Amino acid sequence: MKIALDPTPFHHDHPLLELPALVAELGYEYLQLTPHRDFIPFYNHPRADDALVARFRKACEDAGVGIASVLPVLRWSGPDEDAREAAVRNWRRVVQITVDLGVNVINTEFSGRPEQAEESERAFFRSMEELVPLFEREGIDVRIDPHPDDFVEDGLEALRIIRGVNSPNIGFVYVACHTFHMGSDMSEIMAAAGDTLRLVHVADSMDHHRSHGLRYITNPPGNPVRVHQHLKIGDGDVDWDGFFGGLGKLGFYDREDTVMVSSVFGEDEHAHEVSRFQLKTMTEYVAKYR
Repeated sequence: MKIALDPTPFHHDHPLLELPALVAELGYEYLQLTPHRDFIPFYNHPRADDALVARFRKACEDAGVGIASVLPVLRWSGPDEDAREAAVRNWRRVVQITVDLGVNVINTEFSGRPEQAEESERAFFRSMEELVPLFEREGIDVRIDPHPDDFVEDGLEALRIIRGVNSPNIGFVYVACHTFHMGSDMSEIMAAAGDTLRLVHVADSMDHHRSHGLRYITNPPGNPVRVHQHLKIGDGDVDWDGFFGGLGKLGFYDREDTVMVSSVFGEDEHAHEVSRFQLKTMTEYVAKYR
């Protein structure tokens, strides 16, 4: 298993090419390359040319940091066909960048619309028909997170859809702070995922179902919003013994293809301290349940 840092909290304070050295300074051996305005932004075509890709790869090598995964977020399940076709074009460039970086793991989101779930699922499978042959040919393992506000948010249903793609190159991402949107039964989802679960994000969140659904109040009542946080371990309601213990039961820690990512976004003013805390705490939990 690789333990990586998502450097998103540092994007606004550090240039792209400084991030690998910063990740190494914080004690991590790997980073997750998440959407960045100078490289692969949210929803749009990558901004990186071949020269920048080569420079970023060299910056990682110079810092002694590996790239555990590349994370694009593109509208490949968008019910609007023009947006879906653009996303597929963007995906092709993302795959080429990933290959040129020497990486074989991409993790992403379903990225459809929950109010158009059926149309989004159809769009998703159209995109998979076009892209799965490319993933398989290039040896890219794509792992998908049922993100809050996706056309599929429930963890078990997401596993059914991934199974329906019928490719060994498509796997599952469990994001701990999305637990309360995924059906909340962590142990059942992990057990059902088995070896399909190949990447996890570690961040805490409050359970918005508590206090009879009044823990968070939006106005007017009934707004179709999804509330969650990316807090450091212990600042929310995630069952961390259940999380790390469940991964231990799957043998997650001893597999070469698995990745664990610290992805705390809600505490940028303490990002250095929080990143070190996350690494220490994750390592302790892994040792406990390995």
